[in-house]
Amino acid sequence: MSPLWRSKKTRIGVCADRILVSGAKPVPVEQDFLETLSQVLSTRKEQQISIVLADSFVKYMLLPWNAALRTEDQWLALARHRLATVYGAQAAEWEVKLTVTAPQGARLACAIERKLIEALAERSVAARTDLVSVQPFLVASFNQLRELAGAGACWLVVEEPGRLTLAYLQKGAWIAVRSRRVDAQWRLVLPEIIERESACLALSETCTRVIVCAQEAFDTGMHEAFRLDAVSYKELALA
Repeated sequence: MSPLWRSKKTRIGVCADRILVSGAKPVPVEQDFLETLSQVLSTRKEQQISIVLADSFVKYMLLPWNAALRTEDQWLALARHRLATVYGAQAAEWEVKLTVTAPQGARLACAIERKLIEALAERSVAARTDLVSVQPFLVASFNQLRELAGAGACWLVVEEPGRLTLAYLQKGAWIAVRSRRVDAQWRLVLPEIIERESACLALSETCTRVIVCAQEAFDTGMHEAFRLDAVSYKELALA
């Protein structure tokens, strides 16, 4: 059985450039992140782990609510079809799971290379560790931040090296998920980024409620027109 999406235990964050470990400094990846993970597991001696996987390893696609789809298999079939339409034949090699935030709301399809999930499981077996789940960071962070986001409209902004994942939420439900490349100055132009994304979604006005999951400290007072909260990427990954 695939370990994707089951109960959580001790968490380890897997990123392309580093491994996040509870109670320790991030372990930098020098060549291959899977080999670095193996080294971490061999020293930690965890009995059970839950891996939170960086968004850079995940393809996201939002599926609008469709009353004609009555079963999970039908939703999954639609997700796989849409992914194949956008990404081509490679999508057949991906493990796809759906997240639901409202009974009659959009479904977020999350696709991860099947070979990657298998490789993570193999490293765990070699370290005599039980891998009980693999979860994308965006999903893990949403589960932790749902209460903070509140019942109104909110942007969730996740920073990873060279990129942002932006999720727009209304009443705690997925409305849009987008990714974009950014440089080191993105903090200074965050309002412009949010305004452009709001325009792409044809929002009547820019949503100024923003939660930032940042790699380093983020000054929430730097943009007075926005209601900003900042949370640590590492803390969320390991929560």
